[in-house]
Amino acid sequence: MFIINLHYKVPLEEIDKHLPKHIEFLNVKYALENFIASGRKVPRTSGNILSKMKDKAAVEMIINKDPFRANNLADYALI
Repeated sequence: MFIINLHYKVPLEEIDKHLPKHIEFLNVKYALENFIASGRKVPRTSGNILSKMKDKAAVEMIINKDPFRANNLADYALI
């Protein structure tokens, strides 16, 4: 299991432009049962995703496809 900790690198206006694609990405991963929870932090500086996957390399491959990462909008840390 991993906590995927995101930290936004750009203003929220830029994040919001990509938010629909990010939500679409999350929904696909929920359907595949890769992710079990996610949400924004308060204040809205970042977010977290909880993954039940056991293989760190597989998690890294998946998060590389997240629009926030693909567009260099957020840094990611796996815990």
